[in-house]
Amino acid sequence: MLLAVDIGNTNVTVGLFAGQELRATWRFATDLNRMPDEYGLLLTGLLAHAGRTPADVTDGIISSVVPPLVPTFLEVFGRYFGGLRPLVLEAGVKTGVKILYENPREVGADRVANAAAAYRFFGGPTVVIDFGTGTTFDVVSARGEYLGGVIAPGIGIAAEALFQRTAKLPRVEVARPRSAIGRNTVAAIQAGLYFGYIGLVNEILNRIIQELGERPRVIATGGLAELIAPDIPAIERVVPEITLQGLRIIYELNRKEA
Repeated sequence: MLLAVDIGNTNVTVGLFAGQELRATWRFATDLNRMPDEYGLLLTGLLAHAGRTPADVTDGIISSVVPPLVPTFLEVFGRYFGGLRPLVLEAGVKTGVKILYENPREVGADRVANAAAAYRFFGGPTVVIDFGTGTTFDVVSARGEYLGGVIAPGIGIAAEALFQRTAKLPRVEVARPRSAIGRNTVAAIQAGLYFGYIGLVNEILNRIIQELGERPRVIATGGLAELIAPDIPAIERVVPEITLQGLRIIYELNRKEA
């Protein structure tokens, strides 16, 4: 079985594959201070909860936007999964999409995985919107080229900044308000965050479509995708596991080349 690990700024997402089938997924907080043994015990415990053991894991792949955690998880694989050496998604790894970024090394590994999965499952042109710590828009052409994209602050970052940089405004839950006109402070903040964010996403999508000259398929993923997507008419599907599927696809491409 393949264990795919996507290390994000806020969460680590893990998927366990049997062939092309995603059998289990887990998510836990990213913590730079956690030791390899702590991550190892966490992962083996999650596997046990799913009725699996480390011996069931024969392959691995890691993507990370937190570079210091890559050696940590390499040690986890080595110590807790029988000396397994996982593939690390980095420059030089085959992805199935041609990266047209000015400096391909600058593209986040999760964004590459999203693009690879989007092109495999939906063709192109396709835009993947990932509602994570930051919100990213990744654009894939009809020829399978990663054209680039957009990086915007995530709605959670906006909410936290408003709380931290003001004296009296409270921290609020990110939620869809009943109306744009808030009748109390919490509702007013939620309206500004939510509907302001809807405007941001729609405007960026409109400009991407104009520059492409054709209408792409639009796929959403990330922790807040289910909340935001209903108010974005262009989004046709929410695919929570697209990053993990992209890692599986990239692993298979490189295994075939090995």
